[in-house]
Amino acid sequence: MKELTPSTLRPPFARYAHGVEIPAGWRIVQSSGQLGIRADDSIPQDAYAQAVICFQSLTEILNSAGMGPKDVAHISAYVTDREHMAGYMRARDAFMAQAGRLPSSTLLIVSGFTRPEFKVEVEILAAAP
Repeated sequence: MKELTPSTLRPPFARYAHGVEIPAGWRIVQSSGQLGIRADDSIPQDAYAQAVICFQSLTEILNSAGMGPKDVAHISAYVTDREHMAGYMRARDAFMAQAGRLPSSTLLIVSGFTRPEFKVEVEILAAAP
C-alpha cells in the first residue's frame, strides 16, 4: 500500500495519511465497528481502555484473515465527546506503530451508541496480497 499525502494539501492533523492506495488484486477485509467491551461483557469506563479493547478486537479479526496492523488501509472511529479523542488517538497510535506506515483515517464525534457506557467505536479496512 502507498500513503497518499500530497504536498499541495495541508498536512494531516495527526498521525494519518490523506489517502492510501491499495494495489489491484489484493484481498480486502472490512470490519464491523468494534466497541470497548471484553468477551466477559465488562466495559471499562475510560475511553482509552475502551479504545485499546477495540484495537485488540480488530487485531483478532485481522489475524483470522492472516493479516495484521501493517495491512490496515483506513480507520474509521467514533467517540461520544471531544474529551475522548486523546485517549482514542493514543490507542490508535500504539496499534499503528506496529505497521510502519500510516493509514487514512476518519474520526467523528457522535451523540452516542447502543448503550450509554460506550465511548468509542472503531472499524477498519485492510488489504493484503
